[in-house]
Amino acid sequence: RTINKLFRRGANVIYDPIEKVHVSGHAKQEEMRLMIHLTKPQYFLPVHGELRHLKEHCKIAINSGVPKDHVLLAENGTVIEVTRGGVRLDERIPGGYVFVDGSGVGDIGKAVIRDRETLARDGFLMVAINVDRRTGKLLDEPEIVSRGFIYMRDAEDLLDQLKDNIAETLMAVAASANGGGAILNNARRRERLEETISRFLYNETKRRPMVFTVINER
Repeated sequence: RTINKLFRRGANVIYDPIEKVHVSGHAKQEEMRLMIHLTKPQYFLPVHGELRHLKEHCKIAINSGVPKDHVLLAENGTVIEVTRGGVRLDERIPGGYVFVDGSGVGDIGKAVIRDRETLARDGFLMVAINVDRRTGKLLDEPEIVSRGFIYMRDAEDLLDQLKDNIAETLMAVAASANGGGAILNNARRRERLEETISRFLYNETKRRPMVFTVINER
């Protein structure tokens, strides 16, 4: 994907020597040149492969004598207009993947896909805490639920450290608010907690589960 993006911006990507070896049932460069010489096309439009493959195929056509302005590079969604006057590329229409999600077709957003990828890769961890409405201090032990991230019974040490981090963070947030004469902000407190939990979990496990916090004031 990165290489294709570089090609799209006009870069010339230099591969490791082994990258020139492409073992498959597709034609080799010499065979592509032979086909062009035999058919002598007026226009050339490669249709198979990723963007990087299409660009290389275009180079072969140009080097084989096809006029550069008659070599067309189209991607999925590119409109190709064929008239008596010739062939040209028109505007590109949306042509990506269409996701079917239950009864919905094509209406699933990128943010939802991103969240699902995170959940599938690293799981999630939820922390529910009860805090004093006035002081912001922790009233009892945090309740932690994990799915797809760790097996709770095998991670007692990690969870104990996490609970200590949560208590320290709440104390720091409360002290900062009270010291400045500010009212404790639940949204800000949740944000700080989730930042602390995410950083701690990554430092300890090198994984980034989705983190949720539920704060109940009493």
